[in-house]
Amino acid sequence: MLFKRSKKAADGYVLDEQHPCRAEHELASKLLQHYSKTAAPRWDFKLKASPPGAAIAALDRDASHRYVLVMLERIPPLEPKGQFTSDALSGVLIESLKYILRRKLPLQAAELSSMARWIGRDPQNRRLWSHPFSGFTKAIENFAAKNDVSDELAADVQLVIDTLTHPRFGQDKDKFPLIDRMEQAIGRAPECMIHPGEAWSDAALSYLEALPDAKSAEWAALLNHCRTATMSKPTAKWSKAAAPLLQAVGHEEFVRFMKACIPLVDKPRTDVIESWGEYEIDPNVLICDPHADLLRGLTWLCTFEPHADLTRLLTGLAITAYKKVPGLGPRAVKIGNACVWALGVIPGLDAIGQLAILKIRVKFGTAQNGIEKALSAAAQRENLPREELEEMAVPAYGLETVGELRESFGDFTARLTVTSTSSTRLDWVKSDGKIQKSVPKRIKEDHPDELKELKRAAKDLQKMLPAQRDRLDGLFRQEKRWPFAVWRERYLDHPLVGTLARRLIWTFDDGTAARTGIWHKSNLVDLEGSQIDCATAHTEVRLWHPIESETDVVLAWRDWLLEHEVQQPFKQAHREIYLLTDAERTTGTYSNRYAAHVLKQHQFNALCATRAWSSSLRLMVDDEYEPPTLELSHLDLRAEYWVEGAGEEYGTDTTEAGSFLYLVTDQVRFYPRNAATNWAHACGGGYATHGQDEARNHPLPLTEIPPLAFSEVMRDIDLFVGVASVGNDPNWADGGAAGRYVDYWHNYSFGELAASAQTRRDVLKGLIPRLKIADRCEIQDRFLVVRGDLRTYKIHLGSGNILMEPDDQYLCIVPAQGKKSDGLFLPFEGDTRLSVILSKALLLAADKKITDSVIVQQIKK
Repeated sequence: MLFKRSKKAADGYVLDEQHPCRAEHELASKLLQHYSKTAAPRWDFKLKASPPGAAIAALDRDASHRYVLVMLERIPPLEPKGQFTSDALSGVLIESLKYILRRKLPLQAAELSSMARWIGRDPQNRRLWSHPFSGFTKAIENFAAKNDVSDELAADVQLVIDTLTHPRFGQDKDKFPLIDRMEQAIGRAPECMIHPGEAWSDAALSYLEALPDAKSAEWAALLNHCRTATMSKPTAKWSKAAAPLLQAVGHEEFVRFMKACIPLVDKPRTDVIESWGEYEIDPNVLICDPHADLLRGLTWLCTFEPHADLTRLLTGLAITAYKKVPGLGPRAVKIGNACVWALGVIPGLDAIGQLAILKIRVKFGTAQNGIEKALSAAAQRENLPREELEEMAVPAYGLETVGELRESFGDFTARLTVTSTSSTRLDWVKSDGKIQKSVPKRIKEDHPDELKELKRAAKDLQKMLPAQRDRLDGLFRQEKRWPFAVWRERYLDHPLVGTLARRLIWTFDDGTAARTGIWHKSNLVDLEGSQIDCATAHTEVRLWHPIESETDVVLAWRDWLLEHEVQQPFKQAHREIYLLTDAERTTGTYSNRYAAHVLKQHQFNALCATRAWSSSLRLMVDDEYEPPTLELSHLDLRAEYWVEGAGEEYGTDTTEAGSFLYLVTDQVRFYPRNAATNWAHACGGGYATHGQDEARNHPLPLTEIPPLAFSEVMRDIDLFVGVASVGNDPNWADGGAAGRYVDYWHNYSFGELAASAQTRRDVLKGLIPRLKIADRCEIQDRFLVVRGDLRTYKIHLGSGNILMEPDDQYLCIVPAQGKKSDGLFLPFEGDTRLSVILSKALLLAADKKITDSVIVQQIKK
């Protein structure tokens, strides 16, 4: 009799008394019997924690080999058709096998094949990741180091590889090194160094498959080297090894490959993963770790021989790498950082211009630090002052005159025109002067490359213009001045920047008198339309701020812009002015003007990055953190806006990652720039100062802050509150979770107007007579009152929220994204709230025509 039926293991396995591995079988049975009583979960399993486990761990090399064979016998029956009879017990056996496979054992080809077929038999098994992939990889490597791998064994190993590449395992970063090692062991590398399933990797594989074998091998060597890019930046050794590999491929070939693949990194997976864990991040928008290293290496190669196309590609790659993924944060930080580093070391002004785009487009705080370092390093390399570098680095993108590019294509002339800060128009002018807006068929057929380059220039312009607008808006803080000739070259007559500068008001000071003017009809003119002659060697130019003029002059400029329909790229003539209040003079060193607001933290953080404030997300686990800070280096000042996390309940008041959803605001303070402070979120959340010179850490009296600097800082904070406050959200009428903020929401939504809302009211007074519904509208204190056919509506000029007469019933209308204000001329760009208010007014004035059932139901209630 081969089996002793009365002696069974905990898994029901009958012990064979004649089995050559009987001792190891008994150890496995004792291990199972021990854990059948404790039911230890496998993720807490420690082999040496039990007497039988300690005995297994102490097995010598031959006994360990036999134990592996025992496991190959006993584990598979535990999972008929991929199902475990006991999670805990099967986990114990598998974990013991993982432990033993750490050793270098004399496993044979048949034994490895058996293990491979077991591991790779059921890729749909949701518990498969508990299997000994790492130990099997080491075992096949040890075998291949001394033996030839047969086709049969290679095919079995491929089963394991196929299992790991199954969508079930998605983007798990641990699987790719194992796949690579197994492929190398069976002689399948280096052809498979790029994994299919991502849009860009599919394009790369298609590109490489079309190459002759010799060229494909050169690419394989280069790409394999790129996959070793695991550092933050390339070492001299890495670059030295990469140079001949890139030379073998050829630089033009490299550029073609990058242009074919890199734009697709922005796209989601092509091999869609249908399901993933409840608390896992959507794997379809991620980049797997080996691809991230590969892309980082390719990014580094762009610095070897700079090319204009490559610098543009790096900008796009950085933007998609820093793009926020829900539950994760930036999509691929190390790729984005590599792009910033590369743009920082590429010589010339083109790369600096791309960094300027990233400075505006990227909201991730750590990335902003890297961009600033890259720009500073570039300034040092180019031997230029940091502030001048961005001015000089603005490309023209082929524009020959301010805002216009012309290029001949046979009988047609392409005319690319900048129409606003974010849009361009491409017209095709026939030889007889007639305009055709669509691309002529002959142009598509005869000039495809030139047409593609023209369209790319249009896209580049649309990216760079907002970046330059925001840079110019930031000049107010710097109070910068230029010699007239320099200003004219870099601003007024610059083909791209000129489209912005010619819509702004400037002050010209020749040392004896200062005059204010704007570009109009090919000349610089003042308010009366008189030409300003200021082209002297002594004239200095600065951006005009309304704080430096009397009220009647400011109002006159506003009227001039409206009369001549000049739309400024940002608020200048209509810019809010924030002067010290009596309350702030009383508090002395701090302002409570924007205290006690409730802000959406992530939106607030993004706004801070846009306005060059340094800020980091508040986490519930943090004991202390620095307040949002703005550096005013030219004044040696630092402004701080104190905020703290709102709420105490994890998961309700925070994201899954632990960052607060909302912030409560507090004081605004100013410090000497070199003084160090921080807010210790302890003992009730008070601020504490520290530093060697305590005297320098005291906040400065607000009366000592220059009025323009104070005004611009308070304007930023007004923007933060005006955009990120929960009071602006019509869906927050119930006060949020447990209604805790219902009073705040109502007070903010319909309360007194902040300075920005007061400006909005002044603008509307001039715009209402131009509206087709002017006879149905009027301004009453804080509201734009609109008379419809069904009811009369009061739109709050701060929040944009609506009350309906006669009983001030709340009307919830959520504005559509990108809603335009019916083509109405606005004197400045950027105030989306103004556009929303106008759109709501136009809708409600014709309330009988509203078809949205939700809105109609509220009106008729």
